[in-house]
Amino acid sequence: MRKIALILLLITNTVVAQKTVKVTEQTLKIKPNSTEELLFGFTEGDRIVFTFSEEDGKKLSEVSVAEYPENIKFKVLDAKKAKKEEIVVIHKSAYQFKFKNESAETKTVSVLIQRIPPGEAAANFNTAVKWVTEQDTTWNSLTKEVVAGYDTLRVQKTRKVVTYEKKYEEMVLDKNQRVNAKTTFDSNSSSVYFTLPKNMISESETKKVIAWAYWVGVGKESNDYWQQNRKMIVGAVQGVATYFSTPLGGIAAGAITNLALPSNGEDVEYALVNEENKKLFLEEKPIKSFDFGKGVATFKKFTESNMLQGRYFLMMKNDNYVQPIDVNIKVSAIIEHKKFKEETYTDIQVTPRYGKQIVSEPIITTRKFPATFDYKKK
Repeated sequence: MRKIALILLLITNTVVAQKTVKVTEQTLKIKPNSTEELLFGFTEGDRIVFTFSEEDGKKLSEVSVAEYPENIKFKVLDAKKAKKEEIVVIHKSAYQFKFKNESAETKTVSVLIQRIPPGEAAANFNTAVKWVTEQDTTWNSLTKEVVAGYDTLRVQKTRKVVTYEKKYEEMVLDKNQRVNAKTTFDSNSSSVYFTLPKNMISESETKKVIAWAYWVGVGKESNDYWQQNRKMIVGAVQGVATYFSTPLGGIAAGAITNLALPSNGEDVEYALVNEENKKLFLEEKPIKSFDFGKGVATFKKFTESNMLQGRYFLMMKNDNYVQPIDVNIKVSAIIEHKKFKEETYTDIQVTPRYGKQIVSEPIITTRKFPATFDYKKK
């Protein structure tokens, strides 16, 4: 009987040895103050055989094996090695092998992980793991205020509507100004001023300057070009309803963007300023101007809200020593004229009506975990 029992034990040990399957055998380099982890899957009934050793005989701070994520099955502290530690797998799951090095030097660890399957059917079980992301939905019932309907209210109101609207050009200034030469006893500087039409605003009517432009031209040459520009404007707008009548009005209205200017002839130095800077100009002191330059002729348009009212001064200076010059200054403004009346209308106001209702709201939880390759969501 003893011989038979011994033979059966040898046969059993041989069968078990034959069923041992290598999962991994590798060497890990664990850097100072770091942790290395290995993840493998095991099936129900597996017996995990785990061996590790530090190659230089130095201790690791911690070595552990856990059923993912935190069900610790094996753990040692300050260990150099462990030989054939065996862990029985109760449920098919991923297992985490963790090696922690809290020292200031790198540790080299040899790792051997094997499994003893519970039977032939599990011998070829795939121990690789995959990361799975799943969303679980639970429903939370709560009482909320929801829209139960709408109440409609009709309210009689009044509003101001435009009954008349017109834009037109108003000539503010058209003047010839003599500017003396530098060698005369009088000053070789001169100025003209103009005041833009004052805005008129009432409950039923408004008149506002919405844009303006000015022209400065010296002598016969600039006058000839002005007439040339007039012909161009007449030809361009012939048969078309317009609210401007001069080239300058066309510039102010934005209907045209450029005018023909002479390149030859006597020139003038000019600056568009307020009253304070007029005095500084005549005293030949530094000034702040809205526009300045020097030439035979020029023009400029203004639409900025802070430039549409008030009095302005055009300062001129002649740098010719013996020849006085005659300068033509033109200013045109575009006026917007509106009339209003009160109109009655019905304003429809829709107000939601609320009531309490029990509703179910989904609560979605996302989780990510390692699973065996034959994992299927339940």
